Amino acid sequence: MDDYPENPDQNDSYLTLAGKTEGIYKELGSKFLYFAFPVKTEEAIKSELSALRKTYFDASHHCYAWVLGQDGTQFRANDDGEPNHSAGDPILGQIRSNQLTNVLTVVVRYFGGTKLGVSGLIKAYKTAAALAIEENQIIREWVKISMNLRFPYPSMNEVMKVVKAHDLEIFSQEMELDCRMTLTFREGLKGQVFTKLEGIEGMEIKND
Repeated sequence: MDDYPENPDQNDSYLTLAGKTEGIYKELGSKFLYFAFPVKTEEAIKSELSALRKTYFDASHHCYAWVLGQDGTQFRANDDGEPNHSAGDPILGQIRSNQLTNVLTVVVRYFGGTKLGVSGLIKAYKTAAALAIEENQIIREWVKISMNLRFPYPSMNEVMKVVKAHDLEIFSQEMELDCRMTLTFREGLKGQVFTKLEGIEGMEIKND
């Protein structure tokens, strides 16, 4: 796992996972298959869970936890038949301890014949979830917003200076006498970008 990207002290970013990981952890005969995914919606979470249930339909338990939203206020932990708080919470704890959001972690258990006890289950699910994250890559993503512009063609050069200065993404544009452009950029740049664009002659700005 890579080191966390540097946080330049902006509030318009969050940590998440770069891609999907999967692996297996064994404890006293039981097999714990672990998976971690970057997700952005509950629909995406349901889709991933459904696919795992179909693939591992004969497993004893499909335990999981997820966190959504920049501030991580949307979350859920599920024990799927294991003793209360012995599976879902340890998985959620690993997501929280790594300060991640927009993440789903699933641990699929195949019972091996030996009971682990509540403390053993907590340890096993915690370890499996930790491995799922450690074997992934933690990345920083920016919360982005859009801004719609309308301006006369002679002001194009001034607009492009602002675009280049702040490395803004041009999502769409129409180049005519009356130009239209949609810009996408980090939320934290909104004040600076708005101030510079507002000063351009003939500029009309509409936030998305």
